[in-house]
Amino acid sequence: MIPLLHDFSGHTVLVVGGGAVGARKARRFAREADVIVVSPDFSDRDFGGATRIRAALQPAEIDDWLERTAPALVVAATDDEAINDALESAARARGCLVNRADQSGGRDPGSVVVPATVRDDPVVVAVATGGTAPSLSAYLREELEETISGAGEMATCLAEVRAQLDAEDVEPARRQALLRMITQSPELWTALRNGTPKPCQVIDDVLDENLSGGDST
Repeated sequence: MIPLLHDFSGHTVLVVGGGAVGARKARRFAREADVIVVSPDFSDRDFGGATRIRAALQPAEIDDWLERTAPALVVAATDDEAINDALESAARARGCLVNRADQSGGRDPGSVVVPATVRDDPVVVAVATGGTAPSLSAYLREELEETISGAGEMATCLAEVRAQLDAEDVEPARRQALLRMITQSPELWTALRNGTPKPCQVIDDVLDENLSGGDST
């Protein structure tokens, strides 16, 4: 599998299964997509504001549900393998993405593996093992949480600096060198992670020193 980022804004994700796994999947996608969860029963979990429909979905009814909801992604998260198989088959036939939440240990997870993710918006880091070792993905996610601390604000700062350098017609090679110096600045990372007002000053110092003259490369 090749990792990609997919924009689900304005799209529907259909989750079939109201247990703990279905709730976790619903929370994951509800931050961006319109999520519909179909199940005869729902666990006492947070579904992230997803629309919940109480229904005991049967294989013969799946095409009708897909027709009505027009999902971009179908998540098969029931404890009934026959229903999950039917969901996967029908979703693939319609060209929908499909995730088998009941498949692990090397078995086919469908066309989509939902990775463990760490966010410091707009930065997103994802870890996946192809469905073979979810516990490893979870462990690596925890390890990465501290590593990317401050990365979101760093990305925002770099976007602002890039716009400034573009407006000042700084030539591309020099612009990239300046952005690289800012990105690799230990002082800036420390300021970002400590939540101090120093980040802007660090960036200004780098720009003042390198734009006032001299070779930045």
